[in-house]
Amino acid sequence: MDFSLSEQQKNLSDSIVKFAQQALNDDVIARDRDHQFPRDCWQQCADMGIQGLPADEAYGGSNLDALSVAVALEALGYGCRDAGLVFSLSAHILACVVPLSEHGSDEQKQRYLPGLCDGSLIGMHAITEPGAGSDAFAMRTTAVADGDGWRLNGSKTFISNGPVGDVAIVFAMTNPQKGFHGGTTAFLLEKGMPGFSAPGTFEKLGLRTSPISELVFENVYLPASAVLGSVGGGASVFATAMDWERVLLVAGHVGAMQRLLETSIAYARKRSQSGQAIGKFQAISHKIADMKVNLEAARLLTYQAAWRLQQGKNVSMDSAITKLFVSESLVKTAMDSVQIHGGYGFMVDYEVERALRDAIGSTIYSGTSEIQRNIIARWLGL
Repeated sequence: MDFSLSEQQKNLSDSIVKFAQQALNDDVIARDRDHQFPRDCWQQCADMGIQGLPADEAYGGSNLDALSVAVALEALGYGCRDAGLVFSLSAHILACVVPLSEHGSDEQKQRYLPGLCDGSLIGMHAITEPGAGSDAFAMRTTAVADGDGWRLNGSKTFISNGPVGDVAIVFAMTNPQKGFHGGTTAFLLEKGMPGFSAPGTFEKLGLRTSPISELVFENVYLPASAVLGSVGGGASVFATAMDWERVLLVAGHVGAMQRLLETSIAYARKRSQSGQAIGKFQAISHKIADMKVNLEAARLLTYQAAWRLQQGKNVSMDSAITKLFVSESLVKTAMDSVQIHGGYGFMVDYEVERALRDAIGSTIYSGTSEIQRNIIARWLGL
């Protein structure tokens, strides 16, 4: 299996790295401090074609395969030091644009995809609930048939892009007797619908430029045309989003790991202690060696899972393995970067402390590390 990049993929990566370094890194420290979502950067990314990477060209996308999307997001994670922006973009692309592209009707795709690709619409994916968390089977949000449509009631929490989002894929129980598989339906909701609100914004340890909030549904009327996929087919929509998200969201982490490795090497070469560069000390050089090993393994896992995804193969275990390993490797790499930088690593101006804060959430969102281990164990027959 050859994962050498094609010329097109190399050019894509180079162009995104250059764009991100030039356009997306101004005032990142201030944006993080102020919990500010950079809408201007969002629009510049859309002008670059990032939001529409996997969408069909007919709707304004680039129609890229999964591996090429991984290459693009890795480049974005490397070039852009604002991990919150990278996260918001990835959530938009992987958990909204992709499932809409895969399961939407022609009318739905025509209605929403052009705006989701050109930056005028921001996407959300809403399944997590206050009392359920990782347990989708405990979903309490309901949609009850009302004439030709549905009445939606309930709430979701920890929704990425919630305060700024325009279009949401929302999962609700439509047949409690059937449970999650067969009894859950995905719906498309628009900002401004009567009864649909996104109250407040949560403050977070990291990813502070990626806004997050609750979504509340109070007797929201949805026409039949709001159903994404089929009635009772929500589990399939969710599986599509999770396969893409768990495989490709971490591609941005691979790029961040590459940047942290290079930053740590540069610092270890120039910082002197006891008359020599600290990189000459085995305690430092071994940390950096481990960073390199984890980076290469993370990249290979990501590329392999993305390749399998584009081949139409079942990637449930691959995505769980990839998400688990890359997210935990990102946290270790960020922690080691802080340690290598010593006191400077604890300071905001050196930006590695922010990388650590941003990394922590990677083992929680899109399914915790514990959930990924559960998935792997089930595939192994345990």
